[in-house]
Amino acid sequence: MTSFSVEEIDRIIEMAWEDRTPFEAIKMQFGISESEVIHLMRNQLKPASWRRWRKRVNSGVSQKHLKKRNPEIDRFKCNLQRQITMNKISKR
Repeated sequence: MTSFSVEEIDRIIEMAWEDRTPFEAIKMQFGISESEVIHLMRNQLKPASWRRWRKRVNSGVSQKHLKKRNPEIDRFKCNLQRQITMNKISKR
């Protein structure tokens, strides 16, 4: 797996927790696959948080896969989220 800065890891975790951000958006921005995101989350989260995240991703609530999303949704982020362009993270 590619080594990431602390800020990049924080952003990947944030995107992984967001229900409406698909794994494909994380892959496009950071170049890591779903399995690599899962591995990163397992290593970075506390065990209880990891279990909660996996349960949420595998539930019907999450839209972490483009195939599960409503076809009318054609964006990766909500309108209120700051602009993100490829590998650049907006200033916080």
